[in-house]
Amino acid sequence: MRYFSLIICTTLLCTSLFSQAPKYSNEFLSIGVGARALGMSNSNVANVDDVTSGYWNPAGLLKVKPDFQLGLMHAEYFAGIAKYDYGAFTTKLDSNNAIGLSLIRFGVDDIPNTTELIDNDGNIDYNRITSFSAADYGILFSYARRMPVKGLTVGGNFKIIHRVVGSFAKAWGFGIDAAAQYQVEKWQFGATLRDVTSTFNAWSYSLSDRTIEVFQATGNEIPQNSIELTLPKLILGGARKFELPKKFSILAELNLDLTFDGMRNVLIKSDPISIDPHFGFEAGYNDLVFLRGGIGNFQTITDIEGFNVITFQPNFGIGLKLKGLAIDYALTNIGNQSIGLFSNIFSLKIDINKAPK
Repeated sequence: MRYFSLIICTTLLCTSLFSQAPKYSNEFLSIGVGARALGMSNSNVANVDDVTSGYWNPAGLLKVKPDFQLGLMHAEYFAGIAKYDYGAFTTKLDSNNAIGLSLIRFGVDDIPNTTELIDNDGNIDYNRITSFSAADYGILFSYARRMPVKGLTVGGNFKIIHRVVGSFAKAWGFGIDAAAQYQVEKWQFGATLRDVTSTFNAWSYSLSDRTIEVFQATGNEIPQNSIELTLPKLILGGARKFELPKKFSILAELNLDLTFDGMRNVLIKSDPISIDPHFGFEAGYNDLVFLRGGIGNFQTITDIEGFNVITFQPNFGIGLKLKGLAIDYALTNIGNQSIGLFSNIFSLKIDINKAPK
């Protein structure tokens, strides 16, 4: 019976990946990048001022001070089963225009494919087991421009999405994000509207006759070529930095994620709009070392006694900024904290300046 369990587990995983739930489409682009932001519970839309702006709020690219800046991050989730890789680059065209490029991959590798485990004569042959990857790719082309209104910058992303499930399925999608930042005195405000016109992923499937037989034998639905829709999401943020005596400072930001696809399990839920708040802070000394924290991912769950309780996810992070190099760490996860699978996230930012003439 063991090999039947392998077949069922593999096909159930494939079917889960094949399923299309518009409410949670392209969720790999909602996980977040940069240990600084993750340590602050993704509260980063208003204050972001580095290469990760291409992901959080492209309008923030104009705040990048060096001529060029690189960002890198590698993370592993679910005890190392899923791997998340991120790389980004930004530069200014002039004092009023900036561009950026971000690359994201989120994938599960070496998934056993047992659909060919049994040959045509009914014999079990473990040499017929192969492996495949289920991976999501995102490419973001970012642009930012300073507006005539003092303190106002706007930006946008054009993103290309590619999703693959071994040789079984693949999808291509395209989307647009719009964003803005506005600073008035010591206050910073930001807004990012993701998937402005909705993002469409076109899925195509290529299943062998044997794979279809296994799907049918295990009661799984045979997927059909289709279109997957990602609806818009609006993220609003407000932040302020407080300068304290003896070179200390503290930055605080509150974000509100507004979704328009019906009731979700968040703190403020209604139909059709739900609001998911999250808050983060960053305490710094001499713009050199930083301590970060935040709370988010508010959910209502039923406890063991049958009562509904509100849970939240705490996050923690630290950072060190040296000349031309920033190293950040965060302790976080991408699910409910009750699972207990917190991940250690490290990221780098590298400043590059042109040689003086």
